[in-house]
Amino acid sequence: MIYFYRGKIIKTIDKQPIKIDMAGEFMIRKANIRDIERIMEIVYIAKSFMKNMGNPNQWKEEYPQQAHFEKDIAMGNCYVVENEGVVRAVFVFVIGEDPTYSIIKDGNWLNNEEYGTLHRIASDGKFKGVFNTILNYAKMYTSNIRIDTHENNIIMIKLFEKNGFKKCGKIKVEDGSERIAYHWVEVE
Repeated sequence: MIYFYRGKIIKTIDKQPIKIDMAGEFMIRKANIRDIERIMEIVYIAKSFMKNMGNPNQWKEEYPQQAHFEKDIAMGNCYVVENEGVVRAVFVFVIGEDPTYSIIKDGNWLNNEEYGTLHRIASDGKFKGVFNTILNYAKMYTSNIRIDTHENNIIMIKLFEKNGFKKCGKIKVEDGSERIAYHWVEVE
């Protein structure tokens, strides 16, 4: 388990996080099947939030379903973000080729090297800095990250651009709808 404070990794002492400010301290761990009910609660909250923010089409009623997260958990790619033992966010992180990203139009990826992909990021909205925490976690494992979002998801677009992601073009997801594709590469 890795502990974060305000999106940055903090040291641990005997596997206990340094107590700085509980409102800003997160722990990331692999999700397990016991988390599924809370994950789906968070997805419901996220869907409602997206709809209220003018983005009703990214996560429609049929997506994502519990079966998506159950599969991600079984494959070891689903993670949860906890604060004080309560799951506050969920995301999927995979290193390796993502078939969704094999065809990009109206642009190109920044490189063709191995990359990590972040998918299905959702939070209960109780804390700021969750995306930065997730991104910093992913950056520990790869210097090459791809991500996508719906054109109406202005909040995520702003987060991507604020965190150095470059808009690369458009991809199509499983249902055939388009998403804006972003890519982040660590600058040495």
